[in-house]
Amino acid sequence: MTFNQNPKLDDLPSLSQLFKSAIAAVFAAVFLLLTAVLPAEYGVDPTGIGRVIGLTEMGQIKAELQMEAEQDSNIHGNNEDKTSFFGKHGFSLISSANASNHWRERFEFELKPGEYNEVKFQMRKGQVVEYAWVGSGEGRVNFDLHGHGNGASATYEKGRGKTRGDGSFSAAFDGEHGWFWRNRDKRPVKITLLVTGDYDSQ
Repeated sequence: MTFNQNPKLDDLPSLSQLFKSAIAAVFAAVFLLLTAVLPAEYGVDPTGIGRVIGLTEMGQIKAELQMEAEQDSNIHGNNEDKTSFFGKHGFSLISSANASNHWRERFEFELKPGEYNEVKFQMRKGQVVEYAWVGSGEGRVNFDLHGHGNGASATYEKGRGKTRGDGSFSAAFDGEHGWFWRNRDKRPVKITLLVTGDYDSQ
């Protein structure tokens, strides 16, 4: 048989000690929230500590990926069948509307789910490129038509969940100008790009 002795009142923490411990726990939780959780999960860094130890960049990447995934999900869910015909037959429509000798170059490549590719040209300020591109298949792509060079950058056009694009742009400065495509869909996409105009090289 065992007997349990009740603790003496003197051995129990006082209300003042309990209050201090609770306050310390709250301060510790707030400190961790501000310096670790917010920077690492959401890219929010009110103290600057997260940026120093590399957590803020990680959080910003997470937030961007989450936003992209949500936007892509909405696009693919709401527009599942709206451009499937052009996705399958769009390049033949482009070709029939423009004589083959109109285009200077043609590029073709396939993007599997999650893959990306880019086509860039060396251009001088004021040079103009005319283009038409189409994605063949059942998938869709995100794209960004932009330029960069000598510390300058510019975005001419961008889109999400697209299967085609056409138009022209004028280089805002000397540098590399062109497209970046990423397949965020679950199906492969074949990209065909036609270009003509003033550019020095790929």
